[in-house]
Amino acid sequence: MSLQTTPAQADQSLGSLAVQIPGATAVFRRLKLDFCCGGQQSLDAACAHKGLDAAAVLSEIRALQEQKAAPEAPAPAELIDHILQRYHEVHRQQLPELIRMARRVEAVHRDHPQVPKGLADHLESMERELLDHMAKEEQILFPLLKQGGHPMVVHPIGVMRHEHVSHGAQLERLAELTQQHQPPTGACNTWQALYAGTARLSDDLIEHIHTENNLLFPVFEGQARH
Repeated sequence: MSLQTTPAQADQSLGSLAVQIPGATAVFRRLKLDFCCGGQQSLDAACAHKGLDAAAVLSEIRALQEQKAAPEAPAPAELIDHILQRYHEVHRQQLPELIRMARRVEAVHRDHPQVPKGLADHLESMERELLDHMAKEEQILFPLLKQGGHPMVVHPIGVMRHEHVSHGAQLERLAELTQQHQPPTGACNTWQALYAGTARLSDDLIEHIHTENNLLFPVFEGQARH
């Protein structure tokens, strides 16, 4: 997919802008505009909901269009392999260590007013849901997609999209528990490393969902409509 040649418009969806304009995802993340789970809403609507100046955001997005074109989109099989290596494997490595650090911080600093009480339990809940979600993709959905898809594949894709919404809600709760991933002044190294890790997990999971929702799934949903 090449860079969008016509100027970005305020009535375009966040998902389409994220796909077509390199760098847009960083802008959306900074402004906390949900381009993965909420990618179907327009830039205008999303800005209105957040109380942001849509014209200013649009101007920033359009400035990115002057940069070099995006590379061609990979074939679905290549994209699936990328998702498995870049996201599935990474999440499986990230979460056990984050849970371990969260348990330690909650125990050692239990009397600190900003201790993230309940963070380890929340991370364990995220891990359970993510492991189940990724297993369904690896065992059922992705093999179907690698075979070229099937008219009925829209149904498991719909399930995955629904679960992505749940992941998005979990990320919002993760940000609340960690004070937007900002450790308190004087936090120990483990606490600092924990929040650096939760921030990375959040960024990775947002990009993971975006890649599936806005790049991979539409290829097969479009086939099913024809």
